[in-house]
Amino acid sequence: MAIPLPLTSYSPISASSSSSSSISRISFVPLTPLHRSFFSAQNCSRRVLLSCSSSLSSDNGSTPESMNGNGNGSSLNGQSSFPRMPSFDGTSKPPLKWRRVLLKVSGEALAGDEEQNIDPKVTMAIAREVAAVTRLGIEVAIVVGGGNIFRGSTWAGCSGLDRSSADYIGMLATVMNAIFLQATMESIGIPTRVQTAFRMSEVAEPYIRRRAIRHLEKGRVVIFAAGTGNPFFTTDTAAALRCAEINAEVVLKATNVDGVFDDDPKRNPNARLLESLTYQEVTSKDLSVMDMTAITLCQENNIPVVVFNLSEPGNIAKAIKGERVGTLIGGTWNSVVTTTTT
Repeated sequence: MAIPLPLTSYSPISASSSSSSSISRISFVPLTPLHRSFFSAQNCSRRVLLSCSSSLSSDNGSTPESMNGNGNGSSLNGQSSFPRMPSFDGTSKPPLKWRRVLLKVSGEALAGDEEQNIDPKVTMAIAREVAAVTRLGIEVAIVVGGGNIFRGSTWAGCSGLDRSSADYIGMLATVMNAIFLQATMESIGIPTRVQTAFRMSEVAEPYIRRRAIRHLEKGRVVIFAAGTGNPFFTTDTAAALRCAEINAEVVLKATNVDGVFDDDPKRNPNARLLESLTYQEVTSKDLSVMDMTAITLCQENNIPVVVFNLSEPGNIAKAIKGERVGTLIGGTWNSVVTTTTT
């Protein structure tokens, strides 16, 4: 006849634990012949701890993996603190040049060659390439323009429309592009969040820096819409600003050209593509890469900028992975972030 044996499992008690956490959990199992041999005369005086476990979550609901000393799951500089996990075959992932990037997609690029404002084939191509790099553990944020629908600087002055009102209309156009791009990404299984610079609670989240960083740490793609929320600033400036705020390592500017040339390639067929530039060269030569406010902001925060052609298949993935594509401003191609296998 099997005799029920009480087995007690204790949870470790910290100084800050409440009194209720010290209650032990008792379960009963039948005493088999194997147990009887263990509880012999020479072992009957020994005390055995059969299991020692603690809850996977703390009192505030955060997991141990998300806590690194500051209680918010991010490192002190705002970047992800999660270790790089090895692949299923036991080998580590290849070293990546950047781990958190900001992709700037112009509105004209979303239009493609179609007469419609947005070409679904372009948005799907963007979604697929972003999906490929997020599987490598790269965190991707996106800033979209609105020039394919409405450009404030172009319409300012028409029918009495002042510049501020025109820019606000352009911000609404970026929200339309962001929602379309979000729907495309989620249709292929990419978790995506849209955050706007001014409140549109029914369709998107308001921009909150710490929430955006947390989304990125959880593997979600964050699309920033409505620019900076202020008139007289372009979406290029919004891209540089958001990149600095979320501690991204690079601005990837996807356009309709292969990069930055020493001359206008439409007028001069012998124009040469420049592989790398400094911030000073961009400002001194007045190159139409980004507006001066955006370039200055990138320079002050040491943020490199990569300008590449969106229409070339695979260019987005190459740019995000740090491969040589287009023109690099304010950086070097041969610098690679050293990662450690955990």
